[in-house]
Amino acid sequence: QKFTPAQDMNSNLGKIVRLNDDGSVPKDNPFAHQGGVAAQDWSLGHRNVLGMAFDQQGRLWANEMGPKGGDELNLIEKGGNYGYPIVSNGDHYSGRVIPDHNTRPEFIAPKISWTPVISPSSMVFYTGRQFPSWQGQLLIGGLSSKSLLRIAIHEGEVEEVARYDMGERIRAVAQGQEGEVWLLEDGNAGRLLQLQPQAPR
Repeated sequence: QKFTPAQDMNSNLGKIVRLNDDGSVPKDNPFAHQGGVAAQDWSLGHRNVLGMAFDQQGRLWANEMGPKGGDELNLIEKGGNYGYPIVSNGDHYSGRVIPDHNTRPEFIAPKISWTPVISPSSMVFYTGRQFPSWQGQLLIGGLSSKSLLRIAIHEGEVEEVARYDMGERIRAVAQGQEGEVWLLEDGNAGRLLQLQPQAPR
């Protein structure tokens, strides 16, 4: 919500950072030649990244909360600029308009954006066997939407295929070792939930 730092290469705010395990900067980072803080950055122009996950092809995906509208799911590209606060598919809370992504093609547009917002939290690509029809799909927890979202990604097409009303804010989603799906509710009284496949009728 500080706006301008997302485009300022002297700050890590609004960036996705890539470092080696020992904290050093990889030499092939897109802005390594600039040195300093900029050398750490992999992408920029983000508002508020809440969840990140690699798919089975090794591609990095991230979701982020938009301002008033415009929550996003992005495919993260090396050196990519996702446009915030210059563009967004939402507007400022004050009501001041932010131009949409389609007005500035030099910025990378989200694969999906949500208005009304879902308030995404964590996310995971499902690879288990307990829910075979979900394999390879992305599961995203929703806070204000109080939901679990299921996203299908196939040959460049990205689509929300299901939304499950959980009745509570979902802070985290994870896959267990046996392919089970775990959800963590938000708040002091939040429960840890294990999803079960629907019994055959």
